[in-house]
Amino acid sequence: MQDRQQERREWLQSISERYGLDVSGEKPASSDAGFRSYFRVPAADGKTFIVMDAPPAHEDVRPFIRVTSLFEKAALTVPHIYEQNIEKGFLLLSDLGKETYLDVLNENNARELFTEAIDALVKWQSISEPGVLPAYDRAVLTREINLFPEWYIARHRGKTLDDRQEALLKVCFERILQNNLAQASVFVHRDYMPRNLMVRECDGPGILDYQDALYGPVSYDIASLMRDAFISWGETFVIDMTIRYWEKARKASIPVPKDFGVFWKDVEWMGLQRHLKILGIFARLNYRDGKPKYLADTPRFINYVRQTAHRYDELKALLFLIDQIEDSVPQYGYTF
Repeated sequence: MQDRQQERREWLQSISERYGLDVSGEKPASSDAGFRSYFRVPAADGKTFIVMDAPPAHEDVRPFIRVTSLFEKAALTVPHIYEQNIEKGFLLLSDLGKETYLDVLNENNARELFTEAIDALVKWQSISEPGVLPAYDRAVLTREINLFPEWYIARHRGKTLDDRQEALLKVCFERILQNNLAQASVFVHRDYMPRNLMVRECDGPGILDYQDALYGPVSYDIASLMRDAFISWGETFVIDMTIRYWEKARKASIPVPKDFGVFWKDVEWMGLQRHLKILGIFARLNYRDGKPKYLADTPRFINYVRQTAHRYDELKALLFLIDQIEDSVPQYGYTF
């Protein structure tokens, strides 16, 4: 840790004169669920910069650099890259401020902020083309959803599924993935949520944490925006904002289904894949990476999974399994 700090400060010192950086004034800005960390560095003119510290043994800054250029092509606000040292894993970025959507969202401003986020999402998807970003294909979707039995069921809940439970889970996973893979593909941020959107006075939100972007299901980003890891909204509001996105997406010729009912099912089933993945990720962050804070939000995702599975007959087996995994009394009167 100390060696990494020294290496980072030596790099900053080497470019400090160019930007008037006060390296001694460096302070932690934020960290994420991976190995990246961010530091705010003041400059002589009162301006501040952000340095991304991405240890090369664990992270690669090149995807962030590549996707930054795509967001800039879409005329969206992302951190400008002033300096880069790919070999050592350092980037000097513009500072988009300290307030995220998550910091300020409330019932009074949610509609306005989410409308701005939706407008930005439509712009992002509008520049989509195949062959630019890696595919969000069956292999990736399967690897993600399998984090749920591996880390949440087995490690966090300490449960071993019997043959019948394994078979039920496999059938449900296949149904979910078939829906996901049948959707049209666009650029996917993959973590488009209030925590990664910065409040700005104009030109829409500042957008962060997009280095894992892929080319995949069109419903993914609106699902992650409205069914967030850290804040929940009533179903009426979620549907209303999803309709607003769908209408704007159609006008922008983004390949969403013509029937909103079809699209809403796609959003729900895409969200289900994401929720199961995140349950696995949050458990892994605790047990493998020593980051326990994320486990506090797992009940929110269990609730998301239950809500969606309850609405579709094809997913009732998943509801049955969740009740068994969570040691809950079945609430819905189903039998097998």
